[in-house]
Amino acid sequence: MTPARTPFPDPASSPYEPLALYGPDFAADPHGHYRRLRAQGPLGRVRIAPGVDALLVTDYQAAVDLLRDTDTFSKDPRVWQAGIPADSPVLPVLGHRPTALFSDGEVHARYRESVTDILALLEPHLLRADVGRAARRLIGSFSATGTGDLIAQYATLLPLHVFTTCFGVAHEDRERLLEGIAGMMDSAENAAAAYADFVAVVTDLVAERRVRPGKDLTTYLLAHPAGLDDDEVVRQITLIMSAGHNPTTNLIGNALLRMLSDTGYGGSLHGGAMTAREAIDEVLWRDPPLANMGAHYPRHDTEFHGVPLRAGQLVLVSFAAANTQSPPTVSDPAVRSGDGAHLAWSAGPHRCPAKQPALLMATTAIEQITSQLCDLELAVEPSELLWRPGPFHRAPAHLPVRFTPLDTLAGTATGTGRKGADPVPARVGGTPNG
Repeated sequence: MTPARTPFPDPASSPYEPLALYGPDFAADPHGHYRRLRAQGPLGRVRIAPGVDALLVTDYQAAVDLLRDTDTFSKDPRVWQAGIPADSPVLPVLGHRPTALFSDGEVHARYRESVTDILALLEPHLLRADVGRAARRLIGSFSATGTGDLIAQYATLLPLHVFTTCFGVAHEDRERLLEGIAGMMDSAENAAAAYADFVAVVTDLVAERRVRPGKDLTTYLLAHPAGLDDDEVVRQITLIMSAGHNPTTNLIGNALLRMLSDTGYGGSLHGGAMTAREAIDEVLWRDPPLANMGAHYPRHDTEFHGVPLRAGQLVLVSFAAANTQSPPTVSDPAVRSGDGAHLAWSAGPHRCPAKQPALLMATTAIEQITSQLCDLELAVEPSELLWRPGPFHRAPAHLPVRFTPLDTLAGTATGTGRKGADPVPARVGGTPNG
């Protein structure tokens, strides 16, 4: 007689209650949450929105194994998504769209090729020059006041200028674009509406460029050999902007906070020794701008690092928890050698394709503001800062600073003497944007 098949363990039978990764408690102390999750093993039970549970990988080796295992795990969320309410605030981030992020195999290769090809058109020396010009304009808008918010007035706006210019977004649509990107990442009640408006802006842009091509990335993506239809073009653009804007903003803000709160600076940048790149590297290890992401779904019931998983179950990777695991549990010593071994850019076939442009933007942004406002210092104690809620990102809501006012900077930073002038358009392939 054939023995009866032992039922696969139900992951929900775990003795641990899901730990909430949304709300002010998690935003204020994510690493405390990661310590509690590590007590559950390499994967811990979490709740990323009301009624939406997941498993979160907190172990470095397990994270690397998952990110590289395309046989066991899929990036397509549709099986999981079928059991999630249509108005769930996490769907604008995790819900299926025809993009490289939510696909596997040949479909993924087709979409990713189109994304990497247009990103390759951003010539580094031209991008650095354009970011510098935009940075000086933004600094000039508040440098005469002696105070500022480096998130609202700088870190948020600088990547927006770059993306909207490179893709040819109309100036009057930039605010809607910014609100849409920010709203979808916060996983709040208005996330679905924010994402819908974001898509609407890009849809209008693509329709316009289909009729009237320009010298911008939108036009180049429409003409790419992959032959993307209009909706596919819209989705690749929204992916690039959302995956590029918020993380770059957060990287700039987190690195500036790291520099400003470093005891070696005495609370000020004046006389400090930490470079922009050193601050960025520290942030990528400890507080990566995308703290928890890398959504994967088992293709079948399986066991992973001793934890039973159901087919289609949501498994997220905590880049922040894996990076800060101590001592690291890594079977291959070479995996963690060198500064580049952190997981902030993910790993495997879905690793971030925009690493170099993002690093260039963040480094240039930090170098510009620290060179222009040399005595920049925090206007509040670091413990008083508020952090944006949401399960996916690590980002201060505001970064209030004070400095010696520079009355002449606003008129000279852009080289035109016109306060409030638009930045010089970013150039793609050496050609000014149309």
